Amino acid sequence: MKVIVGLGNPGSEYPQTRHNIGFMAVERLGKQWSISVRKELCSSRVGEGSVGREKVRLVLPQTFMNASGEAVECLMKRWRLGPESLLLVCDDVALPLGAVRIRGQGSDGGHHGLASVFERLGSRQVSRLRVGIGGDVSGDLTPFVLGKFTAAEKPALEKGLEQARFACESWIAEGISVTMNRFNRRVTGA
Repeated sequence: MKVIVGLGNPGSEYPQTRHNIGFMAVERLGKQWSISVRKELCSSRVGEGSVGREKVRLVLPQTFMNASGEAVECLMKRWRLGPESLLLVCDDVALPLGAVRIRGQGSDGGHHGLASVFERLGSRQVSRLRVGIGGDVSGDLTPFVLGKFTAAEKPALEKGLEQARFACESWIAEGISVTMNRFNRRVTGA
């Protein structure tokens, strides 16, 4: 069983914001894989299906970003799964829009959603897929990350969401090492 969690904020004011690219990526996976992400469980929307021979659960926590760990911890305990079964999908201002990076462990890099999950699970040995949203990484990031993508950014956004889908499919089928080698190419501006 593999669990892919999109990190974001619930509510009608956040759907197309940069901080919700994790939600957008997982919603796209649901459409692509015909998995309805509607069941309510542990303060999350959840869907289950198969990708190839692997059972997959898609998750959209309905806590706010900074409390994502509450929902993820509840689900992982309920399903009796360890961190090795989990992939978190989130935004990254340090990556150019359209780029992705995947890692099997490490720090939260200042991302409060990742920090919340790591704290609640008691581990940083969790795979995470960062999807670039670009931006100036200095100063207060709140207005930028809570802003919506512009029309000019849509082609790069689509590229990033497609790369995220391919990376998730690779992670499911081939594991973290192969996926890291395939997707972590040097990116200008990263």
